[in-house]
Amino acid sequence: MIITKTETFTKEEIAKLKEQFDVYIKTVIDIEKKICSAGADRHFESEKILLEQGSKQSDLWGGGIDLDTKIIDGNSFINIRPSDNNTGNEIQDSKIREEFEKLTKYFFKEIYEEKQNYIRFTSNGFEKGCFGIL
Repeated sequence: MIITKTETFTKEEIAKLKEQFDVYIKTVIDIEKKICSAGADRHFESEKILLEQGSKQSDLWGGGIDLDTKIIDGNSFINIRPSDNNTGNEIQDSKIREEFEKLTKYFFKEIYEEKQNYIRFTSNGFEKGCFGIL
């Protein structure tokens, strides 16, 4: 299932997006318009959707997010664009890569801000609670 939007993905949407690869979600982000198309089998499918919505090829970058490790990668065949000074699969320009990672964290805020349970030992026993992961 491919979902394309300008706002953060909900937990329900993330559950649908991960149906394709279970722990990995492929993304294509328009770094100028701040639109993310995610959940495709191949990056070019999301790229096509964004191009049809008026995005410029030079603003589209592909990658993905590993849901287990929360590692973001900028690796996709759609990134091979010598005309944009990108000769490999990886996003080579550090500013573009940084923006791609920042936007990925925004769109998948649910993953990066999820709560973790903890038990803290105190002098009076132990205390249960939760804290946020950034």
